[in-house]
Amino acid sequence: MNDQVRAVIVDDEPLARDLLRGMLESVPGVWVVGEAGDGPAAVELVRRERPDLLFLDVQMPERDGFDVLRELGEDAPPAVIFVTAYDRYALRAFEVSALDYLLKPFDEERLERSVGRAVAELRGAAPGAADDRMAELLRRLERLERRERYAERLAITQGERTFLQPVRDIDWIEADGKFMNIHVGEKKYTMRATLMGLQEQLDPELFLRVSRGAILNLDRIREVQPWFNGEYVAVMHSGAQVTTTRSYRGALARVIGKE
Repeated sequence: MNDQVRAVIVDDEPLARDLLRGMLESVPGVWVVGEAGDGPAAVELVRRERPDLLFLDVQMPERDGFDVLRELGEDAPPAVIFVTAYDRYALRAFEVSALDYLLKPFDEERLERSVGRAVAELRGAAPGAADDRMAELLRRLERLERRERYAERLAITQGERTFLQPVRDIDWIEADGKFMNIHVGEKKYTMRATLMGLQEQLDPELFLRVSRGAILNLDRIREVQPWFNGEYVAVMHSGAQVTTTRSYRGALARVIGKE
């Protein structure tokens, strides 16, 4: 990159854009090449200007900052700094590998540190590193989006009580007619549902259907043993043994690298 860092500001508040632009005027080596006040305009501006650095607001009309990155895809700048008044987005910003996260209101010193970090990373990057970084950001964003699309808890009613069961602690799910048995360690809970309905709620990166009547939590499998006719038995941490069926055995075989 050359000595001048080309930056774009995206924020739905005109006063916030003016303030940030004014603060950046005192930061050497940064040239603001454009501003946008919403997601669609941001996507168009970034694709046209190809900036090195993007200051991106999180909450905006039509599309939030994460939507903007998703739509930009490989066109996203190599360095992204989220700017927002809401600290609840901080973890999500870093999960998608944002370079920094500025919480409004911030002062000149905090901004200069953030920009300095961006400049150092941009100038020190090896050829192709920016593309690699953006590819990783998009992979993380995709994983985060997938995780948000699936349930983190199941509401299970037992008598007059309903409790929320974290799905990550479920060992396996067993179909029993119109009911599903939810196995958590040595405990078993029953809920009225269909296996297909539960499968659609669960992250396929974590849960695998191995038969017409069973879904397993991959993190709760202790070992996989060969069975008759090319099928397998999954031994869970609880000691339960679940057998695959012919139509589903290939899924488990792929997990253990046998296919």
